[in-house]
Amino acid sequence: KVGWYNAVLQPAFHLPYPDDTLAFVVLSTPSMFEKALKPFVNKERLKIIRDPVDQCVSHHLSHVKEKFPDQKVDIIFDYEILPSRKPKFLAQTAAHVAGATYYYQRKDVELDPWGKKKIYGVCIHPKYGGWFAIRGLLLFPDIQVPFLEQSAPVDCVSTQEKRIELLEQFNFHWQDGRYRDIIEVKERYSEEQKAYFATPPAERFKLLGLTQEAQ
Repeated sequence: KVGWYNAVLQPAFHLPYPDDTLAFVVLSTPSMFEKALKPFVNKERLKIIRDPVDQCVSHHLSHVKEKFPDQKVDIIFDYEILPSRKPKFLAQTAAHVAGATYYYQRKDVELDPWGKKKIYGVCIHPKYGGWFAIRGLLLFPDIQVPFLEQSAPVDCVSTQEKRIELLEQFNFHWQDGRYRDIIEVKERYSEEQKAYFATPPAERFKLLGLTQEAQ
């Protein structure tokens, strides 16, 4: 429910819907690259003019919207920002309150070792660890769900030592991706997918076989 999200954030970040409004947080799993992105690129090759992943997600979520012709469906993508440069929604907070992933933050560590350093939080999925992404929010403004019960996210990094290790790795060594394997995972990115996301965005078109014209 939108109210669960708004309840934990300052008013500047609130979503402008009644508290009981139904919303879905959309995640992409490790197999998204092979099952969605590559087929999308092959089919829509000439229409790709910006980030291929963003366009792929937009393509698939617009299809979801078409499945509900009698409903108003609002979509907010993870990459959208307001004129103030703030994100349109805080993806990790939304995933946490929806019970999809646990958002580990500095406040989850009792004996904080970081002093005055800025420490960013990170979401971990009980099945995929850090090998997933939060892609968007689907909102159904005309559907109110007052009796929907909130599910707590799975606290899969439960010891203080592991939480410190997770936040250390994410904040200071994020490039090597070790934080993604903080727990035993069921599935992770393929080597091709790792290479893709490790490549600077401007050079990713070449990896997918897209021409400069398409870019």
